[in-house]
Amino acid sequence: MKKIVIAVVALLLAGCSHVIPQRNNQTLHYQCGTTPLTVALNAEENTASFLMDGERLQLTRAAEAQYSDGKYRFWTKGPHAFVERNGRVIMSDCMLASD
Repeated sequence: MKKIVIAVVALLLAGCSHVIPQRNNQTLHYQCGTTPLTVALNAEENTASFLMDGERLQLTRAAEAQYSDGKYRFWTKGPHAFVERNGRVIMSDCMLASD
């Protein structure tokens, strides 16, 4: 009987670790030439947010590593990031900064 109670308590405690939802948000820091770029990725909302020309942009995920709002597009390839505006690449030298 004692072994059964211990087993039940262990199972209940193991299940508690799955009750709290885990957020999968990231803040990535890129260096684009002399310009720093900080990108906040929100996995729940499938968005990427960053400042560009003094304006906060929130782009929606369009593909695996691509985000777009119709005017701007942000995408990554390995440690590199790119920003496009109206179909023209405006930042192509972005490199993920090491913390």
